[in-house]
Amino acid sequence: MNNFTIKDIESLTGIKAHTIRIWEQRYKLLRPKRKDTNHRVYDNVDLKHIMRIAYLYRHGYKISRIAGMSDEEIRQLSLEEGGQKGLHLHQVYVNQLVEAMIDFDQVKFEKVFHNVLLRMGFEQCMLKVIYPYLERVGLLWLVDCVIPAQEHFASNIIRKKLMAAIDGLDIPTLGTERFLLFLPEGEYRDIPLLFVHYMLKKHGCTVVSFGSNVSLEDLRFYTDRKPVDHIYTHLISNFPQKTLDTFAKNIGQLFPNIPVTVSGPQAARITQPVPDNIKMLLSMEELLLFARRKSAS
Repeated sequence: MNNFTIKDIESLTGIKAHTIRIWEQRYKLLRPKRKDTNHRVYDNVDLKHIMRIAYLYRHGYKISRIAGMSDEEIRQLSLEEGGQKGLHLHQVYVNQLVEAMIDFDQVKFEKVFHNVLLRMGFEQCMLKVIYPYLERVGLLWLVDCVIPAQEHFASNIIRKKLMAAIDGLDIPTLGTERFLLFLPEGEYRDIPLLFVHYMLKKHGCTVVSFGSNVSLEDLRFYTDRKPVDHIYTHLISNFPQKTLDTFAKNIGQLFPNIPVTVSGPQAARITQPVPDNIKMLLSMEELLLFARRKSAS
């Protein structure tokens, strides 16, 4: 069991701490434990319950009505509400994945993933559910609500799904664009890299991936022996500013004749002018255009 403060709950649900306190006092929606300092402490069950309440509240249900329901009725209504309003269904799935991760419930995690795949297809599953889920997990990390074991548990399931999807695609024909994918030294979160691998292969490109924590010298050893049309990497980890700037400078200088594309939340932090052969992708729209091999209009 994890312990959450009321500020953690506020960050994760978007419901102000003041509002949560009113709900507790007026409607008895939550009964948090108290520390010796008398501060509220919430556990996994509390977090999941308030996530469901917050979902229903945002979609038009009055808190007085929600307060009159049992925990099971709230859980069931949140599922039904998502099913009736397709635009919001992905939010329900994200919540369910977070709940399964917190509880190490592999059967539930796999079942939710499978249901999303059937409804949306693989690409939309990743874009509408898995990426928002990963963003939520990132927020959980920021407030120290997720231990490494929970992230590894869930990420490994997603990673296996991506690898299976990549293997299931047709092998590109000879003469297609050749991409070399990697994550730099110190970067280990490879799910976005795997998704780009999937998208590039789906759109007819030949892809070789070196995976995570790769030195630039290892890349050069490969490019000295094999033809490469494009190098791609994705930056998530919060590297020091000097490390980011040095990385961008070095990769541009080592591969002056190969276009290099850098995406991810840390790409925007690179401040020094980059070599002409480097392109930054600073939004999901730009990343999708790149992976689909389409030009921006």
